[in-house]
Amino acid sequence: MPAYITLGTNDPAKSHAFYDAVMAIIGWSVQSDFPGGWRAYSEGGRSDVFKVWVCPPFDGSPAGVGNGVMLGLPARSRAEVDAFHAKALALGGTDEGAPGLRPIYSPTWYGAYVRDPSGNKLGLYFEG
Repeated sequence: MPAYITLGTNDPAKSHAFYDAVMAIIGWSVQSDFPGGWRAYSEGGRSDVFKVWVCPPFDGSPAGVGNGVMLGLPARSRAEVDAFHAKALALGGTDEGAPGLRPIYSPTWYGAYVRDPSGNKLGLYFEG
C-alpha cells in the first residue's frame, strides 16, 4: 500500500481548485474524488503511488495547520518550481519563500515555499 498525507481544508471547492492547478504543473492529477469534499492527488493520477488527500477533517471539527508541518514535493526542473510558486500565489496562496537556491541543503537545491488557501505549508524543490 502506498503512503499518503492528508491536508485539511474548511473550503473544499477553493482548495480543490488550488490543488487542481498547482499539482498539474508537476504532473500530478486527481486520483480519487469522494463525496463530502474528499479529493486525492497523485503523480499521473496513479493509484499505486504516494497520494495527497485534501479534505475536511473526518471528525467534523474545523481544519487547522500544524506549526512545523510541511509537505515537500519534487519538481522536474527549476522552471516547474517557479511556475508552481507563481500559480499558487495567483490562486490565493501566500509566499513562504520565493524560488531560489538554498545552498544550506546543497549547492544545487532550488526550492520555493507557499501556504495554500487553508494555511497548509508546501515546499517544492528541484536538485540538479
